Amino acid sequence: MRRNLFSTAAFCLAAWALPAAAQLSDNTLKLGVATDLSSLYADINGPGAVLAVQMAIEDFGGSVLGQKIELVSGDIQNKADVAATTVGRWYDNEKVDMVMGAGASSSSIAAARVAGDKKRIFIAPDPASSDLTGKLCNPYLIHWVYDTAALANGTGSAVVKAGGKTWFFLTADYAFGYALERDVSAVVKAAGGTVVGGVKHPINTNDFSSFLLQAQASKAQIIGLANAGGDTINSIKQASEFGIVKGGQKLAGLLVFISDIHSLGLERAQGLNLTEAFYWDLNDRTRAFAKKFAARFNGKMPTSVQAGFYSATLAYLNAVKSTGTDDADKVMAAMKAAKWDDPIFGPSYVRQDGRKMHDMYLFEVKKPSESKGPWDYYKLLSKISGEEAFRPLANSECPLVKKN
Repeated sequence: MRRNLFSTAAFCLAAWALPAAAQLSDNTLKLGVATDLSSLYADINGPGAVLAVQMAIEDFGGSVLGQKIELVSGDIQNKADVAATTVGRWYDNEKVDMVMGAGASSSSIAAARVAGDKKRIFIAPDPASSDLTGKLCNPYLIHWVYDTAALANGTGSAVVKAGGKTWFFLTADYAFGYALERDVSAVVKAAGGTVVGGVKHPINTNDFSSFLLQAQASKAQIIGLANAGGDTINSIKQASEFGIVKGGQKLAGLLVFISDIHSLGLERAQGLNLTEAFYWDLNDRTRAFAKKFAARFNGKMPTSVQAGFYSATLAYLNAVKSTGTDDADKVMAAMKAAKWDDPIFGPSYVRQDGRKMHDMYLFEVKKPSESKGPWDYYKLLSKISGEEAFRPLANSECPLVKKN
């Protein structure tokens, strides 16, 4: 399996031109993983993200251009100041060439700003805000897995088409929540629906009772959960206790990961629609990676974000190998010029705004009676092309985008 996975992980090397000469600054290549290792999103990225990067380094062979690949990791606690300080220190003092992360959208935005100022590469598998490749884009940033625009065009659109015309939002009170509510609201309104209200809650909330009572009182058909991780799990659990779904309203989990479904259980989560870039049981390649990951991670299947760290590491290493350097401008140019068959996400490319493009998928959570075993949680409803899922370049606020 290791040989097969490595050959898959090596992509189509034809997509990356071979270098004329090889040169690494400091005679080493160092990668940094700045993510949530201990808080709200640790199950989504966290230690599993660090493992995924280590697996990618191993599958690549452990070295590039004759030099060992090194890995550092740090807990940014989903705090913008911690993320900015950590990433800045890594770039300046610890000679880290490329950083991946960085937890929540707010902390990722802060880390991306540091990378842009220092002209060093930052790849973002973690965050959701589509502003990262919109008004906040920079030449050294790639947004890797998903974003709020794709979630809106997937789950939001599907729920409206199924008859969910009136919406009330339960929104995490920071950059990610704002972007997700904004992007889903636009899709709802464009499809003829109405947003009747909403309420914002602090990140990492334990008691959702007051927020859920407002949602219940709105009598909206759909309560859109513009939150993630532990906040989504807690809001769904407490909505069940309040009898909200039994009362006729429906929940729309706008950002849901397989780790959330595992925590909730199929009895609570059955019937939820969700949009994802990756599911472990999609095809032979996703199954091979996921089973190898689970064997090293207490039997847990990877989330799309953790799989994204693996994918991003391989893409970066291939670009370094092809250019023969770790120079940020040359490596970024190579990554934006390539089209490749990603072992995690399939046919892929990176747009000029830094948005990595690949297919997205609309799933429905299975009933307990439909599941054939552990982690068999999703049934595929439809595949959404990257061009349909992500925001069109014509609508981009990114200053890097050249418009006709």
